[in-house]
Amino acid sequence: MMDTVPRRLAAILAADIAGYTRLVGMDEEATITALRSHRAQLLDGLVERHGGRVANTAGDSIVIEFPSAVEAIRCAIAVQRGMAARNDGVAPERRIQFRIGINVGDVVAQGDDLLGDGVNIAARLEGLSAPGGIVLSANAFEYADGKIDAQFNDGGEHAVKNITRPLRIWRWAGDGENVATAPVKNEELPRHPVKPSIAVLPFNNMSGDPEQEYFADGMTEDIITDLSKASGLLVIARNSSFAYKGRSPDVRQVCRELGVAFVLEGSVRRAGGRIRVNAQLIAGSDGGHIWAERYDHDLEDIFVVQDELTREIVAALRVKLTPMEEKRRENRRKVNPEAYDYFYRGRSLLLRFSPQTMIESRRMLERAIEIDPHMASAYAVLALLSNAEYLNRWNNANDDTLAEALALAERACEIDKNDSFGYAALCMCHIWHRQLDAAETAGERCLELDSNSAVGCSALGQVLDFRGRHERALELFRRSFKMDPHYDMALILLGRAQFALGRDEEAESSFRQRIIRNPNTDTTRAYLAALYGATGRIDEARRVWQELLAVNPDFDPERMRVTLPYEVPTWFDRFYGGLEKAGLPG
Repeated sequence: MMDTVPRRLAAILAADIAGYTRLVGMDEEATITALRSHRAQLLDGLVERHGGRVANTAGDSIVIEFPSAVEAIRCAIAVQRGMAARNDGVAPERRIQFRIGINVGDVVAQGDDLLGDGVNIAARLEGLSAPGGIVLSANAFEYADGKIDAQFNDGGEHAVKNITRPLRIWRWAGDGENVATAPVKNEELPRHPVKPSIAVLPFNNMSGDPEQEYFADGMTEDIITDLSKASGLLVIARNSSFAYKGRSPDVRQVCRELGVAFVLEGSVRRAGGRIRVNAQLIAGSDGGHIWAERYDHDLEDIFVVQDELTREIVAALRVKLTPMEEKRRENRRKVNPEAYDYFYRGRSLLLRFSPQTMIESRRMLERAIEIDPHMASAYAVLALLSNAEYLNRWNNANDDTLAEALALAERACEIDKNDSFGYAALCMCHIWHRQLDAAETAGERCLELDSNSAVGCSALGQVLDFRGRHERALELFRRSFKMDPHYDMALILLGRAQFALGRDEEAESSFRQRIIRNPNTDTTRAYLAALYGATGRIDEARRVWQELLAVNPDFDPERMRVTLPYEVPTWFDRFYGGLEKAGLPG
């Protein structure tokens, strides 16, 4: 007989309170009162706003039905952020924290209650969530992927009670400080995503000289760059990998935090004209070593070391280089050790990002080029340095500095037509020359050469954003953020595109997250004040503007119009219109 029970497809959010029994045991009356307050003042309103319906409740658990996975996830994120704010100042042992699981599946209605596998799976996902966290089923993630500006990391497959098949899950990466780290068993750690994914931790300096730290860092950065050119890999960008520098993190924790399956770690020793590199590839599933190797070469064979290491890793991970990727690795020239040393020093100084270090960095990079006029990477880095000086108005930079940046980037691409970083620099330089056709061409070429280039995704995304193609820009900004989750500038770029599209709730979230990560940002506060003004939140706009002036009393919003090369008026209309509505200078 056919099943005649009426079913429907729904997005189901299941939530409970972490440590509820302990909280009730400490103070039952206070816990119940606090829970009622959280529901009345936060949860119920958010559920209604996102089109949800409370179906089942029992003690500390609740099941909510949504017609859309996107709205269910947006509601869950808003709940967790709201609870983090409400818990601010509460003793950790007394905080009420929700664990949330979301699934899309068939449900059966029984009165107001919901039954069926769709609900059961959501409840099992909730049990896999960290306090303050969110776990999605694979189908919920697929419905929402690309539609929500929040990072979810692959959590691998899990066998759970009363569900016959393993569940593939995705974990919300959270906002940094608000989500606790869930205790995870080895078998619950991420397995291979669609592409094998890897983070390269900063290699240890074993030279016996602390001043050689820049050399170990430089080697690490070059290894990241070389690996990223293998399109069959997903490689975390340097900025996020180097967030672990000076620490001794558990590899499994690194994999959870960065959403990768493998970690490469090692050491560099330079002695005279020789280098020794030790490297080991480690699985995030159990911390076990998959492969280890040692390389001893002359300094002039740095490229040989990088190439051998990359080939070993792609072989270990069963990744095949494309014919074009193989061809680009042929005939890689030897380097001049002295020039490369200056290059490593100059690049290291640039990353410290201050007017004074820019001066020193320029001196080192120019010396590298003087020794080796064919070092394309030195021209590319020097181009970005000149670009940064111009944008930040440092060291008496002017229009001539911008012209110099473009000439340097063009020279980098002329020397090495297969250097993706050169094309990323060229893209950025064309942007600020307002040559968006040329910028788009360079950005596309960068990603053709290196699909893992976070800076390339960011640069091309900005081009498309300035051209009014905001949706495509958002895709690239999300891709960049996935490869470089510690790059907080991505939050500005995301928020700016969302603001242009009128997706104000998402834009507000992006801007606020950026301010949390970088409390001294003036530009982000300008964007947030304009958003508040545009949406009629005048008092909030003025409050944020006062915070901005405390950071930078000389902030000039008119510089936006001069600097940002938008081809369509939408963003400027919203930005300056929002400031005008709030009575703020613009």
